[in-house]
Amino acid sequence: MGTGAPPATWASHATEIMVSDYARSLSFWTEIIGFAVAFSRPAQMFACLAHPDGAQMMMYQRDGGWETGPLQQPFGRGVIIQVYVSDVIAAAARVTDAGLPFFEPLHEKWRDWGDRQGGQREFLLQDPDGYLVMVAQRIGERAL
Repeated sequence: MGTGAPPATWASHATEIMVSDYARSLSFWTEIIGFAVAFSRPAQMFACLAHPDGAQMMMYQRDGGWETGPLQQPFGRGVIIQVYVSDVIAAAARVTDAGLPFFEPLHEKWRDWGDRQGGQREFLLQDPDGYLVMVAQRIGERAL
């Protein structure tokens, strides 16, 4: 039987990841990245997570289903999971306080967005299974 309730509004895109240690991954995504459990199915070791800033994702204990090929760590090679937050400095502090290594430390980055540039403060780290996660806060736009 499940616990909790689905989000009031479903995001138009949500990542769903397989994990090798459900409890460890749930702790990472809630305590470090800041998601909360919207609902879960404990018997299946599945959780739907919602971030206060709007992101949604799901995770479940790897069970051999839906695997398109051999799965070895780091998981998600070639994929970057981006989570936009309202306070990236606080998020980076949680990473530091937990003693986790940054893949790329907190920095400011401006990228071309076609006819202008968009700026953000961001850092990257890997979750317990090696998924690459970018945590970012948008800081504005400027002319090219």
